[in-house]
Amino acid sequence: MGPLARYQQQLAQAEFVDDVSQYQAIQALETLYRSLTSSKPKSTAKLKSTAKTTVTGLYLWGDVGRGKTFLMDLFYDSVESTPKLRLHFHRFMARIHKEMIAESGNREPLARIAKRIASECNILCFDEFFVSDIGDAMILGKLFEALFSEGVTLVATSNIPINELYRNGLQRQRFLATIDLLNEFTLEIHLNGKTDHRLHHGVIQQRYFINDTGTSRDTDTAQSQHNAFAERFNAMSAATEASSTAANSAKLVVHGRVIETIKYDDHIAWFRFDALCDGPRSQLDYIDIATRFKVVMLSEVPILGGEPRGWIRARGTEDGVIAIETGERQLSYAVNDDPARRFISLVDELYDQGVELYIQADVAMEDLYSGGALSFEFRRTLSRLTQMQSLTYSND
Repeated sequence: MGPLARYQQQLAQAEFVDDVSQYQAIQALETLYRSLTSSKPKSTAKLKSTAKTTVTGLYLWGDVGRGKTFLMDLFYDSVESTPKLRLHFHRFMARIHKEMIAESGNREPLARIAKRIASECNILCFDEFFVSDIGDAMILGKLFEALFSEGVTLVATSNIPINELYRNGLQRQRFLATIDLLNEFTLEIHLNGKTDHRLHHGVIQQRYFINDTGTSRDTDTAQSQHNAFAERFNAMSAATEASSTAANSAKLVVHGRVIETIKYDDHIAWFRFDALCDGPRSQLDYIDIATRFKVVMLSEVPILGGEPRGWIRARGTEDGVIAIETGERQLSYAVNDDPARRFISLVDELYDQGVELYIQADVAMEDLYSGGALSFEFRRTLSRLTQMQSLTYSND
């Protein structure tokens, strides 16, 4: 059953909200599905600079909650006989950085990596394509060129159009070749509906809790709220028949680095916000945590963002394997934007793997981030946190 038939099945569900803005995308996905699942052999044509004459991939973009991931997953689930790979974009880049380390000293490392990826899949699906890191930006051009030359078909979702990727990024002119490749090898479709489908999440399963006072640091109230979260941890731990690894102030080792926890067992990990988001943490840490635990609890989440300030800072990758001379430049961001950026990455990874996230915060969800330089990115986070309050989210 192709993506169009699957979509029509969803339309018959009572809780499904019909959205005409999705029709063009599902028709394009159906066309791509039929072309890829026909008896034609995989293309090995070399990359050409001329404009494409046939659809060889899709780039779905739009505001948060417009159904981009939902539609891509309908397509991905429909493809059964063709090798395929579906990853969150951050996870894909984490893999590429890791393989770049392994390829150190070899000629044409990105071509070698692309060949390995092409041996695994004919179809590569990215969720949440977003480039903010100069290390990623410098890699992607040659990597995509090699992947497309190997005949890999790309289907991607994003919150921004192709031509706006890495806008205002350092040395962006070196990223323009990547934009040209995406324009050549994918059909860009804008999902411009007015409905945020994540807000239609049915039965509520509350996982976001607001502290009784404006701050969780008031001693008596903080202890009461800590005890309430402890009871929740113990109840969930008992329900999963977890092992006896739970311990107060337990130290969790992730990628050779210690992360302090309040408690954890085989299924649940409970952290303070500062331990998980206000320190030398990376996407790789969050990938590992999301893989190891079914539930993550996060206490003492503060108000994020704040008044932007001007800073002089050199920019590079947090986990980069390519040394790039960046020099100094003026940036404008808030004091709490660094932990906010990590929090965004954490939520992305937990959401992508279906991990339940329980939050104890100082303010309501819609007030969690204000000001700062990450307002655009945080809209997706807010939408995902909202969907995470759904009973069906835990049953997916």
